[in-house]
Amino acid sequence: MKLYNYFIVFSLIGFLSLACSTKKEGGGEGDAATSAAKDEALRSYNLDIEKEQTRNRFACDTISLKEYILKNYEPGTYLVEFDRTFTYNVPKPAVIYFRDTSNYVLSVIAKSKPGERNIESKNVVGYESSYINLDSTKLGTAFFWLTLFECNDGEFRRMWESEVPIHGGFNRMTIKNWSAKKQKYVELNFEDGIISGHRNYNFFMTDGWKKPPHLMETYLALAHKRVLANVNNDKYPDYYEFRFATGRGTLDSLSAIRVLDSIPFYWSVKRRLYITDKSSRWFRKY
Repeated sequence: MKLYNYFIVFSLIGFLSLACSTKKEGGGEGDAATSAAKDEALRSYNLDIEKEQTRNRFACDTISLKEYILKNYEPGTYLVEFDRTFTYNVPKPAVIYFRDTSNYVLSVIAKSKPGERNIESKNVVGYESSYINLDSTKLGTAFFWLTLFECNDGEFRRMWESEVPIHGGFNRMTIKNWSAKKQKYVELNFEDGIISGHRNYNFFMTDGWKKPPHLMETYLALAHKRVLANVNNDKYPDYYEFRFATGRGTLDSLSAIRVLDSIPFYWSVKRRLYITDKSSRWFRKY
């Protein structure tokens, strides 16, 4: 009788172990991040639900854009969402529709690094994700691209895509105007907890919307500051980069931060770099 009971117990343990193993291999939590086929199936399913629940559709709408990305981009590519304004807000896709010389769709797209797990959109948006640069491989590495589409007869045409040199912390996208040259530019705002501030990657339409933009970065933090400027009066934006010094405060004995100097950088068409007359050794890519 005891042998029979032992046999029953071990049989149950073996059955449960096999069931758990099968469940893990066949669609457990996180599988979509490592399986392109499962990720595509899940996204297609979610799009079908969106179609059923959306009453007002229009040509080249966000659902159509998600479908286009799913069908025409490499696996692990996603339309990014804006950061939540409030804790329980429903996040909105990072898309701006506007008309200039044509019907345009401006969007922020994130691509997963080949060979790593697919990223998840929630892991590259907001303040907490701004630390992903410290150890990005566990959650996948995101490559952001500002992309402009043209919409004609309900069909997307990719005009250009410009890479954003950051891995996470996306917050918002805004179309702005540089008043000094009456020039449009797109500001991508990223949270940056490492510097205790934010970074703006600004894409200037120096030759209109149909040609790839010019990238220039600005930022603001406790001891980091770079602001837009017009240094040499050409069509390219310039900036002042500030240097800071720290010292002891006089009132509460805490460390004080003060501006030490501001350095003008301007775009060199010949070198394709930002340079300054202060030193030939100082240059920046954007």
